[in-house]
Order: sequence, then structure tokens, then C-alpha cells
Amino acid sequence: MNKYMLLMFAGTFFTAFSQLLLKQSANRTYKSWIYEYLNWRVITAYGIFAGVLLLNTYAYTRVDMKYGAVIDTFSYVFVMILSYFVLKEKFSKGKLIGNLLIMTGVFIYTMG
Repeated sequence: MNKYMLLMFAGTFFTAFSQLLLKQSANRTYKSWIYEYLNWRVITAYGIFAGVLLLNTYAYTRVDMKYGAVIDTFSYVFVMILSYFVLKEKFSKGKLIGNLLIMTGVFIYTMG
């Protein structure tokens, strides 16, 4: 695995982290509708999204598209794991099956 693939993999983790920030923001009550969008969690999350977008754009100059698509799917797994540890959400049977299907698809895709 080259360093550009590792950068993309790190980007998937940061994408999952930013989604976690958005979920935390959505679970809060604000005194005005504008603060639902203009708060540190939302602004940080979208800043992370923009940074990952730039990172991926650069990394795709050195990584085949088929590998990039596979690496990006790991964000679903990271979201599930971070939600469990940070938000204390439980793993439902549907979430586990869905993530197992994702990982199975990744495995089949990379073997073919």
C-alpha cells in the first residue's frame, strides 16, 4: 500500500469523524434556526469535508480509481465504530449486516 492510499484511508476516518460532529450538532437544541448551521461542530465538519476533498483529489493522481472506491467504503465502518464509542449507540443487527455486506463487497471487488 503506497502513501497516497494511506492518505485516502486517513481521509475516510476524518470523513467519519466529521459525520459524527454533524450528528452531535443535530442532536442539540438551538435558540434560533441560524445557530443550527452556524456552530463550531457544523463549521468544523464541513471544513474537514473540504480538506478531505482536496486530499482525495491530490491522492487520486497517484492511486487507481478502483482502489479509491474501495478505500472510501471504509467510512461506513468508521462511522459505525465511532458512533458506538462516542455517541454510545448500539450495534443493531441491520448495521452489522450492512457493514458485513460492505466488507464482503470490498473483498470480492479486490479479488476480481
